[in-house]
Amino acid sequence: MKATELLNKSVEQLEQDLLSVLREQFECRMQNATGQLGQNHKLRVARKNVARIKTILNQKKQAG
Repeated sequence: MKATELLNKSVEQLEQDLLSVLREQFECRMQNATGQLGQNHKLRVARKNVARIKTILNQKKQAG
């Protein structure tokens, strides 16, 4: 997920994306804890996506 894609979305869409990425992150953490996660980079990618979405959300909320 790129920041330029996120800038074009509305606040409601960003909040929905945030929930889905948080859910994905939780599932990856559970799979990692049980030893079922084969692609460890997904944890880092999900964490960075959460940070990107939260940053854009805060910028949009402060601007408008």
